[in-house]
This record gives sequence, C-alpha cells and structure tokens, in this order.
Amino acid sequence: MTSGLNYHHLLYFWVVAREGGVSKAAEKLRLSQPAISAQIKSLERALGERLFQRQGRQLVLTDVGHVVDRYATEIFTAGGELLETLKGRPSGRAERLAVGVANAVPKLVVYRLLRPAIDGTDPVQITCTEDDPEQLLARLATHALDVVISDTPAPPHVRVKVFNHLLGESGTTFFAGKLLARRLRTRFPRSLDGAPMLLPTLNTSVRRALEQWFEAEGLRPVVAGEFEDPALLNTFGERGDAVFAAPTAIEDEILRGRRVGVVGRTSVVRERYYAISAERRLTHPAVAAITSAARTEIFKTRI
Repeated sequence: MTSGLNYHHLLYFWVVAREGGVSKAAEKLRLSQPAISAQIKSLERALGERLFQRQGRQLVLTDVGHVVDRYATEIFTAGGELLETLKGRPSGRAERLAVGVANAVPKLVVYRLLRPAIDGTDPVQITCTEDDPEQLLARLATHALDVVISDTPAPPHVRVKVFNHLLGESGTTFFAGKLLARRLRTRFPRSLDGAPMLLPTLNTSVRRALEQWFEAEGLRPVVAGEFEDPALLNTFGERGDAVFAAPTAIEDEILRGRRVGVVGRTSVVRERYYAISAERRLTHPAVAAITSAARTEIFKTRI
C-alpha cells in the first residue's frame, strides 16, 4: 500500500479533514473544489477504502478515515518539525495520546486519571473524545484511540478484540449544601429516606448500584432530577437543594471551593474504572503512567 501512496493526495485529504469540508480546503490550498475531490477519490482508490461519508450536508470521516487522518497528522507534523530542526529550532514534539472517555465517567475522575500522563517527564499531547462506550470501542479497534476510560468493562457482545485493565474502585460519598448536609448527617443513611436527591440516569451502572443499596436499606429518596452527565449533576448539586452522590476518590476535589458538605459515605455502592485497550500489555508510556498512578495513588486509600 505504501508504494502506491501519493503524498499530495494525502495532504489534500488531511487539509479537508482539518478544514471540515472541500470548499474551505479549496480556499486554503487555492485549488478548485473538483480538483480536490478528484484527488481524494484517487486516494480512496489507492487505499481501497472510503475516507469520508455524508451525514446530511456534512462531510465526516469514516472509521478508516479517522485512522488515515491520524497517520497523516503524524506525517505532516513530523515534516514541519524536520524543517524547524534543520533551521536550528527545537521541535518540542510531544507524545500523542488519544483517549476515549465513556459518558458516565465523572470528569474529575478523568482528570485525576490523566494528570500523571500530563505531569510526566516527557511531554504528552492528549486528545479526549467523549462518547457512548460501544462507539469508542469501535474507534479503539481501528487504532483511532489509544485507550478508553470506562466505568464498565467491554461487554462480551462487542465484536472487537479488546482487553480490560481494572484501574481501581471507589466507595460512594453523598453530598448536599452545607445546611442540608448538616441536618441529614446525624441519622445517615436513614436520613436519606424521603430526602430530595439528584441521581444518574437509569441506564448507568452507578444508578443500578444505588437503587440496589436503597432497596437493601429500605430507603425511598425523592428523585429531584436525573442526569446523564455526571458533571452537570454535580453542578446542580452545588446549589444545595438536594443530595447527590459521587465517588469517594474525588471527595476532596468536590469539597474544595464549593458550598457543599458530606452527608455520609458507603463502601457498598462501588464504582469501578477500567482502561480498555486493543493490546493485552499496555505499552504506551503515558497509558502505563495512568494505570500505575491509578492503582498506587488515586484509588489506594479510598473506601
């Protein structure tokens, strides 16, 4: 395939992907739209794959297109760095890490997990993509992503070969505005019965775990709101009108600078986090740093 690869065609494809369409790419390259379209068709024939597809009026990358775009970025970025090096300027090239984040994973957990990669001795450029887990796993299989961070392992029915690496687990802390938290704290967990509560949506693993715990404890909180996005749930929770739950592993971050207090904690409702990869052994140095810190620091002392 490499012997038949025309790098001019690859450049035109890359610019179209960067600019988001043929018309803008034509302006940037100072070529006609038909000329660019013809070059991309030639590249698709050479590769034997479609690189773009139509979604309404938009031109979007296919799964193979994402892979080609990633390699093209490496190629043309390296070319630019070569010119800078020959001019005697440091390239400052950073290791690239493409991370997929499942929708249900709290943003503060993602930040804490990825921070060791950013703080490492070697520079790392991180790209985060948030989506439904199965969509992320499809991109992982095509190597468009290096790793997927999820609150559940890859389901067995997914027809891609991936490997689950448990990063750690955490108990659950219940928070509320400071006045409400003080009132509910003394009789926790009984005080949650009838209390207004913000909860994750029913399709999440943590909601199912919470419902099981409520049932076991004989608790019937009043559902004041349901949220698919954990960050949005926490934002509403900061108003102080209702109780909300979050992993104990990020308790300090939630309390810092916010007007909420702790109602109580339970080790029964546990949230687990996984790094899912296309390889059995994690060889990417940044991913290795993430998994090591998760297991030895982030989840080490939490209930």
